[in-house]
Amino acid sequence: MSGILKRNNVTINGSGKDVIFFAHGFGCDQNMWCYVSPAFEEKYTTVLFDHVGAGNSDLNSYSFKKYSQLEGYAEDIVEIARELNISNAVFVGHSVSAIMGIIAAKMAPDLFAKLVLVAPSPSYINDENYVGGFSRPEIDELLDSLNDNHLGWSATMAPVIMGNSDRQELGKELTNSFCKTDPDIAKHFARTTFLTDKRDILTDSDLPVLILQCRNDIIAPVEVGHFMHTQMKGSQLVIMNATGHCPNLSAPEETIEMIRVFLND
Repeated sequence: MSGILKRNNVTINGSGKDVIFFAHGFGCDQNMWCYVSPAFEEKYTTVLFDHVGAGNSDLNSYSFKKYSQLEGYAEDIVEIARELNISNAVFVGHSVSAIMGIIAAKMAPDLFAKLVLVAPSPSYINDENYVGGFSRPEIDELLDSLNDNHLGWSATMAPVIMGNSDRQELGKELTNSFCKTDPDIAKHFARTTFLTDKRDILTDSDLPVLILQCRNDIIAPVEVGHFMHTQMKGSQLVIMNATGHCPNLSAPEETIEMIRVFLND
């Protein structure tokens, strides 16, 4: 395995001619797709990976300078695809990784033929008529809380982010994922995630895009999905029956079905 593939702990399954990338969000790793990606292995080759600093990636490759911007993560996505000689793939990104996928597609237009954006948000901060879900003081408070007590923040916030309070095992699963992340990297990734504003790049995309928006998502409210749909001319917006921010864990069957419909499978 090459250095690039080792760096991001790349996992390849399936044997189909077409390729699907699955990218995880903040505080998680590729295991977030464990209920979704196997459904596509019969027809596709699936590529999963851990962002540097997450899961079983090479922590020594983490650069606080490089990963202070989402472009650093997008560069890794492009490098993985180039290493595997991939083009015209499907990119499926959850949460902040959805925006990384948009950036990567702009960096290397031949890489992706379609984008699936699961619970995406280009900006988490409210701004005049834009509803991002949080005020700037709320984001600052969230980041200060994470900085002061990583484990306590994880135990408190993970179940809230997951939603589905009647299924406590889901909140515990996300909590465990958050707690495994190196605290300093988690704090840095959180700042990169929650302080980024990429609304200006949405109109640049002309790819077919599926936006999967959950109901009652505290991180990416429904208004964000509608905003992205109006900005991305090639997009379809689906408001899922799923609630919370992680339908790949809480509603994998619905997530799989929506992706399949979009891909005409």
